[in-house]
Amino acid sequence: MRLTFRGTVGLPCAPAVSVALKAYAGEGMSNVKDRSFGNTSDGTPVHLYTLTNGNGMSVSITNFGGAVVSLLVPDRAGHTDDIVLGFDDVKGYEELNSYFGALIGRYGNRIGQAQFKLNGVLYELAKNNGENSLHGGVKGFDKRIWQARPTASKEDAALELTYLSPDKEEGFPGNLSVKVIYTLTNRNELKIEYSATTDADTVVNLTNHSFFNLAGEGSGDILKHQVTINASRFTPVDAGLIPTGELRAVKDTPFDFNKATAIGACIGDSDQQLIFARGYDHNWILNKGNKPLSKAADVYEPESGRVLEVWTTEPGLQFYTGNFLDGTVKGKGGKTYIHRGAFCMETQHYPDSPNKPSFPSAVIKPGSTNHTMTVYKFSVR
Repeated sequence: MRLTFRGTVGLPCAPAVSVALKAYAGEGMSNVKDRSFGNTSDGTPVHLYTLTNGNGMSVSITNFGGAVVSLLVPDRAGHTDDIVLGFDDVKGYEELNSYFGALIGRYGNRIGQAQFKLNGVLYELAKNNGENSLHGGVKGFDKRIWQARPTASKEDAALELTYLSPDKEEGFPGNLSVKVIYTLTNRNELKIEYSATTDADTVVNLTNHSFFNLAGEGSGDILKHQVTINASRFTPVDAGLIPTGELRAVKDTPFDFNKATAIGACIGDSDQQLIFARGYDHNWILNKGNKPLSKAADVYEPESGRVLEVWTTEPGLQFYTGNFLDGTVKGKGGKTYIHRGAFCMETQHYPDSPNKPSFPSAVIKPGSTNHTMTVYKFSVR
């Protein structure tokens, strides 16, 4: 078997866990707890799995869309806040196209004109973002029920999610078998490992779409967060936010985050790229060198002292600044999610890669396993 490395190690698939409430592992150990998260509109039960480490950090993940629902992280004073946007039950995830915390596929980000050619065959996708396809289509992986298997040990707590995407689902060719493993380590890392196999040539670009606010979700905007991105170039976009194919240097532009820079420092500039996206919603080309897993970015929130480091095997990072949040969405506990009230760090292949031969290929073939890994590491200053 040929392995196409895009970064991780997988575990065998397993059937869904259907217990109403169960804890895995013992006292003083990393553990996983399972409870009901409500039912979908057709009556399907949905679960919420909470992974806890030995440092007081926890993450809750639902098997509806594989979404990260909450992420509790201590600040420099030891006070814990939930730092991701989300909803109190499955209803919000089912009814709104927010993508809060969700697993995205088959293809994260945009595909221009909602179509691509592969082996001379034209595949047409749903147009759910103007003339383009976004985040896998009308019913992407974020709207699917995943099979779940919790595991835990003295070291780490983990949740394995699996999903079989049938041939032609949302227009994509091939039966795609997907496995995602969330692991919360005692080093305060949330590790996400993705793997996929197919029975026919297809394209795949898996990512997580968590919306972060390191001061606490619903606590205000993220303009004072200081961002560093390890990238010398980015991919400019047209008015529809589709990459033009150019690889543009960030130097002397508002896209240079090689030194820590507040998100709000240049977001209001008259740069045409910022106008197109209403802020930052672009793909940075990471300076990876020869390291499969490398540091892509870090974010520092001065008041809480929280630091988020992003490590990935992927070649690109989509940095998004909540430009389309407008205060109309009510999240957990009725909190209002305001304009630029969160940011996203989506590790992935470049947008529209299936239509850009010069970009790193997102094609996966039978007999190969597509592996990627991203690590969100938390600390304080």
